[in-house]
Amino acid sequence: MAMANLLTESQQLEALKAGDHAMFNFFYEKYSLQLYRRLLNMVQVDVIAEELLQELFTKVWERREQLDPLQSFKAYLNRIAERLVYDHYRRLTREAKLERDFVLVSTELYNPIEESLHIKEGRRLVQQALDHLPKQQRRVFTLCKLEGRSYEEVSKLLGISTASINTHISRASKAVRKFILKNRGLASGLLCAYAIMEVIQ
Repeated sequence: MAMANLLTESQQLEALKAGDHAMFNFFYEKYSLQLYRRLLNMVQVDVIAEELLQELFTKVWERREQLDPLQSFKAYLNRIAERLVYDHYRRLTREAKLERDFVLVSTELYNPIEESLHIKEGRRLVQQALDHLPKQQRRVFTLCKLEGRSYEEVSKLLGISTASINTHISRASKAVRKFILKNRGLASGLLCAYAIMEVIQ
């Protein structure tokens, strides 16, 4: 975007704040690689770094009206990146506790017949969670996570970009995880939740 290079960063941010898609793409191209490397250095897993990067720019776009054109945009991006990594590790801590609870509960309560019931309960919880998602999110999540199709395949099937697919997956996974953890309560719910967490990683 040649015109963008002729503007000051403050002017660029004013355009982004006003909803300029081309300016958003300009900033993505300018900062995505260095942010990806920073995220990768912090999480050490390329797939997670990629997901966090997409989540970062999704937040930038969604909160564009809150941008301060007089503040450093690079510093702003780095603050979001650090917060996302913090949230990522905090979520891992919660899920590790869930796994420990699962091992304890499953050891104490394991029963082949009950295990079958837990699987059915898990499927029911997933379906309920999916029913609460927006139609497009539900469709993307089902195709990618439950049917195992690649982002590229789903992109061609639905006519949307892989970046949009990543955003849908990120939001849907959070919503499904939140629904499951909210409704798990009892031991059976705990077993269901752990099983489903394997699907939405």
